[in-house]
Amino acid sequence: DFSENEKVKITLQKYVDDLMEFCAEITGVASSPAKQDLFTVIEDELLDDKQRDFFHSTVAKFLYLGKRIRPDILTACAYLTRRVQKPSKSDYNKLCRLIQYVRGTRDMYLTLEPGNNLAIVAYIDASYGVHDDFKSHTGAVIGIGCSTVYSSSRKQKINTKSSTEAELVGLADSVGQAVWCKNFLEELGYQLEPTTIYQDNQSTIALVKNGQSNSDKTRHIAVRFFFVKDYVDNKQIKIEYMRTGEMLAHVLTKPLQGALFKKLRDQLLNWKGS
Repeated sequence: DFSENEKVKITLQKYVDDLMEFCAEITGVASSPAKQDLFTVIEDELLDDKQRDFFHSTVAKFLYLGKRIRPDILTACAYLTRRVQKPSKSDYNKLCRLIQYVRGTRDMYLTLEPGNNLAIVAYIDASYGVHDDFKSHTGAVIGIGCSTVYSSSRKQKINTKSSTEAELVGLADSVGQAVWCKNFLEELGYQLEPTTIYQDNQSTIALVKNGQSNSDKTRHIAVRFFFVKDYVDNKQIKIEYMRTGEMLAHVLTKPLQGALFKKLRDQLLNWKGS
């Protein structure tokens, strides 16, 4: 929808309407995509073949929606996509919660808006040890102007020993995408300042700027110190502190609730509706 000057609204309204019709048996609405126990795995009764097919198909449909215009549901999708092989009754209930949330917010959409200053910013955050195997969860958002152009919510592949390490792993795993966005725009002829990466852990920022730690670290952590520091030294990125309450990627690391969830969701979508 190009009806407003210097804005693009992406709604996928027919897709959302069809999706809600596909899930018509699940009624009601919810205020958030997931409850606080989202990452808790409960190995209770498994779904039968028909329910499992519905679960798998529906999760895939919501993942498509989340990747395109509704990044606010990606945290729930990140968990549900890992459960499609052997979904249980509790997993089904979590899917129902997601369906109810989207039904209650079916008119929301993503707005792209360049703003007054063409600059790339990235928000990268991690929640330490939130999964059942004590792995952490990374959320990343890349924005241009007032627009979210990339977002991800994913479980980290390695275990870490502290929240500082978890933040470093999330930073190292996501910073390459921000650099790619900068290089892409520069190839199109735009002149850009170093990409600003916002982080809410000051210890992680200090480690990156130093490129090392005073304590003993395993090699896979040490490599990340130098990997990110190299981008800083080459002036492709700069890392700045942002407190957790303002950290946009925070909404992609855990199932937030209430006013904080709504605040970060609206910012993520550039949503100014009711």
